[in-house]
Amino acid sequence: MRLLVIEDDVDLNRQLKTALEEAGYVVDCSFDGEDGHYLGETEPYDAIVLDIGLPKMDGISVLEKWRRDDISIPVLILTARDRWSDKVAGMDAGADDYVAKPFHMEEVLARVRALLRRSAGLASNEIEIGSLRLDTKSTRVTVDGSPIKLTSHEYRLLAYLVHHKDKVISRTELVEHLYDQDFDRDSNTIEVFVGRLRKKIPADLIKTVRGLGYCLSTSDHDV
Repeated sequence: MRLLVIEDDVDLNRQLKTALEEAGYVVDCSFDGEDGHYLGETEPYDAIVLDIGLPKMDGISVLEKWRRDDISIPVLILTARDRWSDKVAGMDAGADDYVAKPFHMEEVLARVRALLRRSAGLASNEIEIGSLRLDTKSTRVTVDGSPIKLTSHEYRLLAYLVHHKDKVISRTELVEHLYDQDFDRDSNTIEVFVGRLRKKIPADLIKTVRGLGYCLSTSDHDV
């Protein structure tokens, strides 16, 4: 899952990026409203963490422009604790949730997980597909109750497919959501990671749909 953090405080931006990456996400960073707006408009993020007080363009304006342009990426806004009006303005502008500064990083992580769950129509951090279980909070994956060890790239690929279970996902979409903007992207690596995953989880869970991509499902698909 790929996220964007827009925060002008360099230290806080770095802390958010580190915490989110340790939780299994791919993270791009921006430090002002104009650049952040452009990235949110042109890149396919799964969720965005957006500070309200930004240089060049404030967070409310950034969010309003996205929503006017029908960009529906889930957005978590960061507000000042004593500015209740910012919270109201952010929610009215189209934010999906907010966190007040100063905050505990675990709260941000929990709210991001909730945004991604709601976006995928999921009710719990623990997602089960057949004998496979993925816990988005602990990033733990088990098959028939036994833990499976995955690399960071394998986990990201599996998590994206799990959040979009029963849907056919193209290689291009997977590349766009598994790597940050500076990564030298190559869709052929997706096939490698799929092959590795099939050796670690029930092989028939990930279907190859010829000419279209992959689908994680317990149902039969034409391949």
